[in-house]
Amino acid sequence: MCGFIAAFGNAQQVLGSSALCRALERMRRRGPDDEGTRQGEGVVLGHRRLAILDLDPRAAQPMQSLCGRYVIVFNGEIYNFRTLRRDLESRGVVFRTTSDTEVILALFAAEGEAMLAKLHGMFALAIWDCVARRAFIARDPYGIKPLYVTEAPDTVMVASQVKALLATGGVSRDPDPRGQAGFWMLGSVPEPHTWFRDIRTLPAGHWAWIENGRLGPARCWHDIGDVWRGAAQRAAAVEDVAQRVQAALRESVARHLVADVPVGVFLSGGIDSGALVGLMVEAGARELEGVTIAYDEFAGRHEDEAPVAAGLAAHYGIRHSVRRVTRDEFLTDLPRILDAMDQPSIDGVNTWYASKAAAERGLKAVVSGVGGDELFQGYSSFRTLPRLLSLRCRLRSVPGATSLMAAVGRVQARRSGNRRWRHLVEWSGNIEGLWWLRRSVCAPEDLVELMGPELARAAIAAFDATVWVREMAGPVPEDPKLAIAQIESMAYLRNQLLRDSDWASMDHSVELRTPLVDAYLLGQVRALLPQFAKFHNKTLLANSPGRALPSGIIKRTKTGFGIPIGRWLQDHPGSRSWPKELVAAYEASA
Repeated sequence: MCGFIAAFGNAQQVLGSSALCRALERMRRRGPDDEGTRQGEGVVLGHRRLAILDLDPRAAQPMQSLCGRYVIVFNGEIYNFRTLRRDLESRGVVFRTTSDTEVILALFAAEGEAMLAKLHGMFALAIWDCVARRAFIARDPYGIKPLYVTEAPDTVMVASQVKALLATGGVSRDPDPRGQAGFWMLGSVPEPHTWFRDIRTLPAGHWAWIENGRLGPARCWHDIGDVWRGAAQRAAAVEDVAQRVQAALRESVARHLVADVPVGVFLSGGIDSGALVGLMVEAGARELEGVTIAYDEFAGRHEDEAPVAAGLAAHYGIRHSVRRVTRDEFLTDLPRILDAMDQPSIDGVNTWYASKAAAERGLKAVVSGVGGDELFQGYSSFRTLPRLLSLRCRLRSVPGATSLMAAVGRVQARRSGNRRWRHLVEWSGNIEGLWWLRRSVCAPEDLVELMGPELARAAIAAFDATVWVREMAGPVPEDPKLAIAQIESMAYLRNQLLRDSDWASMDHSVELRTPLVDAYLLGQVRALLPQFAKFHNKTLLANSPGRALPSGIIKRTKTGFGIPIGRWLQDHPGSRSWPKELVAAYEASA
């Protein structure tokens, strides 16, 4: 796990020595173990390394291929690299390191962009071809690892952080109305937008060539949406589901334990992390330690997960540490948290503290249960939204029903103080609109006050919730539960949870791994997805370890990964709402 920046084309002028130093310093915490640079005609590469595989300096980056033609900067982990290496060795390829980075280089030299389909892991990468004088960039299917792109005349820059690009001093800070509107309405900035007009993401599951200082078209090599869209066509018998899911999960967890450093686990009181602990123990994880965050404000209440997590740790026989976070500590840490936040997000502080605790325990890699709700239909929306959609369809033929729904929406808007409920009739006609109604935090008309009239007008002209959702997730299947799973995975998970996991963990030089967010796993269970709705409370996941989770965990009411920010900021001098607080700090530090 690392951070990198690269420029192609008129590279030295855009990313000169001082600009490169500033960008690498901005990413120091992503990779405190080493720093490397390479400059040549038409190319500048910079890399910060967090050593997880092959700790020897020989595995440092930028790394050049044995043939001398290719140079790579790479962020992520390829979990099946040893299998790929053995295959390459059988073809006569010689290796100098035991790293996954060198395997990517050798595979690219042999197969070009076709090699992407063989990589099981999380990654963002840039490879410079010294002969053809062009660069190849690519990103993993879920978008676990970020890759930001900005273009200038005759030059393209890419980096692991928005703030690294800004640190060069050569990128405009003009706002992106669509990106900023997305934050205010959803709590995170929707890809491919960022907070800034001139910085975009390379879409997840895409690759592109950069030649003559110009970015070519992004090509999709893996769209995870295709899995849900095609799932119903290959539906398996319900009797096969549990056994096949168990086998696929065991394989995914075993892959995610590949490391040359100890791997820990974020342990809450829920099914996702609890099941992963059981699977990790079965996969042979030794001296496994679970890390739990606790808050005095939650002590003795259902939100306090520390006692439940301690029970899970005892159930599976692993070490367990509880890290208590106080209001005073939060207020002290707040400037660093907001400085680390690479794009504004209303979440992520919980992961930041869990990562802080992991680092304090000497862990450089941790497993997280993020993605379990999206894959195994754990959110309440998987139950409520299909019912609402069905009800809405039946009411269409009832005289006066639309007027009644509009009145209900107005009443709910007054009760909640949130004007988005006034759009109940407008947004409830399809699953995309209903998802937006549930996930959004404000109404489009609120943007005038939040963003200013000029930016708001540019962002919400002819606003259509369905269009916004489809731009994030693409077309969705007819089955509403499969549709929700796809939208949650390609919108909320991708734009909020995974991005927060990246910046929050990397600020403590901790690599966060996600066995439940894995494109290969998703492909393995594709035919099983239509049956998941028959297994309530994520019992498929809960029963996946040989020693299943205690029934009390399965029946326990979901709490989420909460943190009492509102209470902590309530009496803070000059405090504003959390979104306004973080936007003001973000714009000051970016």
